[in-house]
Amino acid sequence: MTDAEYVSIWMRPERPARGPKPAYSRAQITDAAVRIADAEGLEAATMRRIADEIGAGTMSLYRYVPGRDDLVELMADRVMGEIDVEGMPSGDWRADLTRYAYGVRTMWRRHPWIATVHRAVPSFGPNRLRLIERVMGTLDTHVSIDENLGLMAVLNGYVEGAARDEVSWAEEVRRSGLSETDWMVRSGPYVNQLLESGEYPIFSKIVMEASGPHLHRDDRFRYGLERVLDCIAAALPAPVESPVAANREGREDRDG
Repeated sequence: MTDAEYVSIWMRPERPARGPKPAYSRAQITDAAVRIADAEGLEAATMRRIADEIGAGTMSLYRYVPGRDDLVELMADRVMGEIDVEGMPSGDWRADLTRYAYGVRTMWRRHPWIATVHRAVPSFGPNRLRLIERVMGTLDTHVSIDENLGLMAVLNGYVEGAARDEVSWAEEVRRSGLSETDWMVRSGPYVNQLLESGEYPIFSKIVMEASGPHLHRDDRFRYGLERVLDCIAAALPAPVESPVAANREGREDRDG
């Protein structure tokens, strides 16, 4: 399909204006695809498997979802809908962004295949648009839209990077049968050799002094997120003090 022929899946009507009511829906197809991908990986979510899952003919599904890219786009938007942003913006940007960050992390851990489809080219499905409106709305009154985009990129970069690392480790543990502790023990002799060489002082500090690598992943995530939120706080303008409060503080200083 050429660029001129491309039509976003979100612009395609789910059912024709005329004719019988469709036997299935995009939501049914997407939910089945997500279930398969969760259990067996993204590559297993083929039209044939989905058709078997919902009891449909394989070719009939193409009337609802024209192609593989469309299916993946529907799946990605579907799982974004699991991120709870209800009530945002609440007026407490830090609490809102913390809840959002944990929601993204939970979604990635629940659907590890999302790591293979997260692309630089954005998709603007309804759930992604909802996230944009709610999450970026938390900073909208504090900074310009360009600054907002930059700060969100910093936050999302941290959260998704941490989540991707967790997903990758979980897959490595599943593949090898070795836990993170097992990997550390296995690497022990080589690490000791590096330490004894004296050639890597910073690496030696990491091994001998750093507590971060030994923290539980939840604690590591929380620590990193707090630092990112501190950076966002530093980029926000200082709150404007009300004249009443300023006068009150001035009187207290004089009285003191």
